[in-house]
Amino acid sequence: MAGAPVAKTPHFALHRAALDVPVEGKPLFPVADAWLGVLLPKRWARRAVTRNAIRRQIYEVARHRAAPLPQAAWVVRLRSEFSRKQFVSATSDALKRTVRLELEQLLARVPAAPATEARDVV
Repeated sequence: MAGAPVAKTPHFALHRAALDVPVEGKPLFPVADAWLGVLLPKRWARRAVTRNAIRRQIYEVARHRAAPLPQAAWVVRLRSEFSRKQFVSATSDALKRTVRLELEQLLARVPAAPATEARDVV
């Protein structure tokens, strides 16, 4: 999170950390894969029900993404508040749709993982 975000939308920022950086001789994560984390500060989403609804949307959008995230540690960070005047209910369909659309835009800015070539085994 020390570096600049990879992608931004009005409410979210996407950060990336390479997994091949050893920490004290050990890899950062034990499995080479895409790791997704979520950072939802109370400053921007005061109610727990709102944070949980946004968190579920983040994981669902990432899971149903057409191309899997490239191998790295990814963090989706909420960087501004969704207006409580516009979205009165924390679990309203309007809020879920807005969050999902913005997350799809955010993840669309991530380059797709390079496709592995299938080899013919004889």
